[in-house]
Amino acid sequence: AIIIMDGEAPGAGERLQNPPRRGVCLSKALSYVLRHGAEKLGLQMGLDGFVDVEEVLHLPQFKAWTLEDVQRVVETNEKQRFALRPHPSSGQLQIRANQGHSLQVSELELIPLLDPRDFPEVVAHGTYLRHWPEIRRSGLSRMGRTHIHLAPGLPGDGAVRSGMRSNCDVAIVIDVAKALADGIKFYRSANEVILTPGDANGLLLPCYFLEALQLKPRRESGQAEREREREKTQMNMTGQKSPSELHGWG
Repeated sequence: AIIIMDGEAPGAGERLQNPPRRGVCLSKALSYVLRHGAEKLGLQMGLDGFVDVEEVLHLPQFKAWTLEDVQRVVETNEKQRFALRPHPSSGQLQIRANQGHSLQVSELELIPLLDPRDFPEVVAHGTYLRHWPEIRRSGLSRMGRTHIHLAPGLPGDGAVRSGMRSNCDVAIVIDVAKALADGIKFYRSANEVILTPGDANGLLLPCYFLEALQLKPRRESGQAEREREREKTQMNMTGQKSPSELHGWG
């Protein structure tokens, strides 16, 4: 069986005959192993998160896949979740996840972001309307991972390849200047995701939220719409009723 993070594993016929689905299943299986399951599965992971591809393919879960399948998934993944390299000494081909680990990976080649000028114009976290009331009260949490993931922009911006799921309802824009001033650390991953461990409790508190934009049924555009969303968010932050709350926002 293929390890799947959500949904059910496809049958053998589907794995072999449906190339798009086959690629999605392999990507999900690799994400689980490289971010969360390597130690449990007995894989030797380096401090930089790399694992020998041959070791991965020897796992029973990957018996339907080939080296060419892995290379294709890495090359075509729009979010650039993975990286391949030859081992510096042996030359053995290795793979890692670029971010998203619950495993401790101490040498992940993250770039520290120390100045507000190091950041893109907008840094945002994607979430869903059903989670917004709790996030507004308690802040963003690492949720068992080593970092909170932030996107370098909003959906539809050319720079956003990873860091926010395409089906998110809400984008929470982060005040990185204020967070940096309070000692919150930020990093950039190899695939341009902005990462933060949050505070000592693994949280990015609501005091670091600039605004929360509703993305669906569709994201509003234009300065007037952004100003209206900002006003609604400011009212939300202070606990006052806003039109969005009357329509299920909060």
